[in-house]
Amino acid sequence: MNRPVVLIGGVGAETALSLFVAEGVDARMVATAAELREADRQGIRYTLVHVGPDDGEPEGTYARAHHRVEHTELPELARKLRARERMVVTCLAFAFKNGLPGGADWVVDARFLDNPYWVDELRLLDGKDPRVRYYVLGQPLAVEALDNLERTLRPLLSQYHRRGRMELMLAFGCTGGRHRSVVLAAEMARRLSSLDGVDLEFVARDL
Repeated sequence: MNRPVVLIGGVGAETALSLFVAEGVDARMVATAAELREADRQGIRYTLVHVGPDDGEPEGTYARAHHRVEHTELPELARKLRARERMVVTCLAFAFKNGLPGGADWVVDARFLDNPYWVDELRLLDGKDPRVRYYVLGQPLAVEALDNLERTLRPLLSQYHRRGRMELMLAFGCTGGRHRSVVLAAEMARRLSSLDGVDLEFVARDL
C-alpha cells in the first residue's frame, strides 16, 4: 500500500512545503475546501497539515486537519511524516489533575473504577506493578469497558489509516495518573498490538 501524500494548507503552507520536500516527504499545497473535495473524489490518500491560525473556512484545511501546527513545530512533524510507514497508536495514561494531554483523539475516564490509592499496600505502587494490575483488572467493569473499547476501535483503525491518519492517541485518565489509567492504557496497548500494520506505544505521562 502506498504511503499517503501530505497536503498542506494555512498561512505557512509555502514554508512548510519547502521544509517537507527537503526532508523527502511527498507534499503538496492545498488552499480551499474545494481542492480537498477534489482530492477525496480522486481517492487520494493523504495526511492533512494546517499551519497557522484557523482559516474560518467550513470543511477547509483547519477544520479537517490531521495536524494543526505552528511554524516552530514543522521540523519535528516533517521528520515524523518522513519516517512513518506504519500507523502508530499511542495508549497514554495521564492525571486529570495535571490537565488533558495535547493531541488526544480519544479520552477515556478511568475514575469509575475503585482506586488502588485507597488500598494501603498498593498506594505507593503504580499501574506497572502486577499487584495493581490485578486489582484494577479484577473489577468486572474494567474488563467490560476494555472489551467494548477494543471492539469499537479494531475496525476503525484501518479506516483512520485509509484516510491518511498515521498517528492516533488514546488517552486514559484517572485522578493521579498512577494506577487505574496506567493499567487500562497498558492493557489496551497489549490488546491492539496484534493488529497488522499498526505499531503500539504505551506512555505513562505522569509517573
